[in-house]
Amino acid sequence: MGEFQLSQIDGVKEALLQSSEDFRQLVSEHQALDRQVRQLSALSFLTDEQQYTEASLKKRKLALKDQIEARLREERAGSNGRPGS
Repeated sequence: MGEFQLSQIDGVKEALLQSSEDFRQLVSEHQALDRQVRQLSALSFLTDEQQYTEASLKKRKLALKDQIEARLREERAGSNGRPGS
């Protein structure tokens, strides 16, 4: 992906963060899950329950990432048809 495309995505993400409560919630939950996964990953030994929790958190985090990326693609596709975009 080129530098222009990355800056365009960053701009779209920033706009969605400012204008969409749903998008902010997705990003916030993704960040919270990321923190939880990092905390578990920092442990030198995980119990079976912790391993299950870590796997569940990672799956949920990935699902959220997919939702975030889909919203960014939708927004970017919609802005391509707008005048001045």
